[in-house]
This record gives sequence, C-alpha cells and structure tokens, in this order.
Amino acid sequence: MFNETYKLSNGIEIPKLGLGTWLLDDEQAAQAVRDAVSLGYRHMDTAQAYMNEAGVGEAIRSCGVAREELFITTKVAAEAKNYDAVTQSIHESLAKLGLDYIDLLIIHSPQPWTEFREENRYIEENKEVWKAMEDAYRTGKVKAIGLSNFLQDDVENIFASCEIMPMVNQILAHVSNTPLELIEFCQKNDILVEAYSPIAHGAILDHAEVRVIAEKYGVSVAQLCLRYDIQLGLVVLPKTANPDHMRNNAELDFVISDADMETLKNVENIQDYGEHSFFPVFGGKLK
Repeated sequence: MFNETYKLSNGIEIPKLGLGTWLLDDEQAAQAVRDAVSLGYRHMDTAQAYMNEAGVGEAIRSCGVAREELFITTKVAAEAKNYDAVTQSIHESLAKLGLDYIDLLIIHSPQPWTEFREENRYIEENKEVWKAMEDAYRTGKVKAIGLSNFLQDDVENIFASCEIMPMVNQILAHVSNTPLELIEFCQKNDILVEAYSPIAHGAILDHAEVRVIAEKYGVSVAQLCLRYDIQLGLVVLPKTANPDHMRNNAELDFVISDADMETLKNVENIQDYGEHSFFPVFGGKLK
C-alpha cells in the first residue's frame, strides 16, 4: 500500500494510506510517527486541535527519512474564522512542526466545534478563511489546500468566491456510515475525499455481518473497512499508536467484490461510538 497514491487536482501525489494522530499527545505522536515511518508510511495527519504538531514535527526531523519524501497534513482550528486568525495559525503550525512548508492544509470544520451542524453556517467567514488559505498556497507555505467536515452546501459556498478550488474534503466515512452523495459530489468536482475514522474508532469491529465478509476474504474487519474506503476512491487515515496495527492496516492486497461492496454500503448505521461519542462529528458536543 505504501507506494499507492492519488493525484490531487494540482498534480501533487498523496499516499492512499496515512496515519491519523488524533488523541495522541506530543510524546505519543512522535513515537507513532517514527514507528509508522520505519514500517513504510509516508503520510501523516495532524491538526492544530490535536495539540501534537510539535511531536509530529520532532518525529519528522528524527525519523531518518528526507522531509520531501513525507506528506504532512495539518488543519486550521475550527474556531479560526477570519483572515488574520488563519494567517497567524498557519505561521504557528509551521513553527510547531518545524517545517518550511505543509503538504496539505485543511479547514477542520465549517463551524466552531461548539456550534457544529447548527444554524449558523459561517458563510462569509469561511470565504475569508479560504482567502487566507489561498494566499498561503500562493506563497508556497502550503502545497495543497482543502476542507474537512464540509457538507455539499458548505463546499458550494467556497466555490462561489474561490480563486483556487479545494483539493480535498476530509470527512467521516466508514462501513455503516458512508455519505455516498457527498463523496460523489466531491469527486465530480475533482475534490479528493479523505476518510477519517475509517474503522469507526473500533465500533465496527464486533459487527457480525461485517465480520462474516471479512472472514470470507481471510482478513480482519479493520482491513476490510480500509479496503472498502479505498475502493470508493478515498484516502484512509486510521489512527493508531500500535506498530502491529499499523502493519496490519497496510496489508490491503485484496479486492472486495462488487456484490460485497454493495452489501457494505448498506450496513446499518452505527449509532454509538462508545467513548468517542462525545466528539461533535459523532453527534455530541465538546464538553
């Protein structure tokens, strides 16, 4: 899997498999990134909100692989909703990461987390945020720019005034929760879709129907779920600090049949993400 890439609309290649770092502190993130790089990973995903950019950056400098061989993503905090705040946040991310440039910078959410999916859609504010992103792109501070958690109308709002089209939309997408209409809309507009929580934070692992299909292919449920997203044309960003899980997550050399893909698309939606249900994307609000 490590050599497989997609091409963004501006021609930059992005690995299909990345390492997520949500809920890892600096020390844990640094070790996870070093372990991942040693296994062959070249794509790392962090965010200002994760508060571990410094750890990821330390690992980049100490992992023994040249910077230009790595693809690093970070995200502008959901609460940064004006040009100056975003410009300052980009400067801070570069400083924390200790990098001259970021491969992919995305807006973490169209709304601050405390207002996620509520009435105020931050229409004008997101246009201003995007302008700051475009300017950072033009100066070379970031090599690609995109979105996260944006619904179709949120994306269309960016379309209305942008000079540079979004290249990515990172969304929650996994077996039992696959927003196929949004994925199709993005792909038709040359926006690559990235799937975070592709294994549903483990909530899918005990799903009987999914387990039967995984057993049919001689793979784990996690591997089946990652392969499912990849066959939909998505980047997958499984989060783990466990080297064994990292290794297994990269062993995806099998193909799910069309019939089984259709079955997986229609698996009943998971309603409970357990300890992770507090996260607003999973239906709750940050405490």
